[in-house]
Amino acid sequence: MGKGYFITGTDTGVGKTVVAGGLAALYKNKGLNIGVMKPIATGCKRVHNTLTSDDVVFLKRSAEVDDEYELINPISLEQPFAPTVAARLSNTKIDLEKVRMAYDSLCERHEYLIVEGIGGLLVPVDEYYFVVDLANEMELPLIVVCRSNLGTINHTLLTVSYAREHGLDVKGIIMNESTEKCDDVTRMTNAAEIKRLTNLPILGMIPFDKRLDVNKFNKEALLEIFRDKIDKDIII
Repeated sequence: MGKGYFITGTDTGVGKTVVAGGLAALYKNKGLNIGVMKPIATGCKRVHNTLTSDDVVFLKRSAEVDDEYELINPISLEQPFAPTVAARLSNTKIDLEKVRMAYDSLCERHEYLIVEGIGGLLVPVDEYYFVVDLANEMELPLIVVCRSNLGTINHTLLTVSYAREHGLDVKGIIMNESTEKCDDVTRMTNAAEIKRLTNLPILGMIPFDKRLDVNKFNKEALLEIFRDKIDKDIII
């Protein structure tokens, strides 16, 4: 099993990038040789005829690495859809071997890796190849990022159950208030129920904070919040 974590989510937009970047920043601040990767990114911007993902730029800055962009994000797609759809609309094919080679290269350069998936575990990457298959290939422990608000119990339990059925080692859960504040009763009761029903630790509860903006990198805020809100058991 590799060293580091594969970050997945219960849905798109739950805050996987912020969590992955926050963990990378923490580990970098501790002096660890940490690398980051987002194997596949969709909804990329075209700048000077090159596709770039804001998420990938955020991860790169969080970890303070000088790895080539193409290693951190070997597959970049312009359309903001699932990878299979985005690839079809762009008349391209996703080259999984390119992902594997980039991952192997980053493993050689770094002692630890934080890998951010795309969407949830059942997002299709290739015709019959899903994010869960990618996570299995990389052999990294899984961290599930979920919301704090109503509905999160069902989404989180489904994700954890599916991960376990497919042999993934689920390390724990991080609850993230990605878009709006959640009242204390909802947040705490959801956390308690998820912990009880999955028998997994809640490794962190990240509050809504405008400074945690992928498009406005704020290293000081990232470190401050993650130092305070992430369980010490998650520190490698």
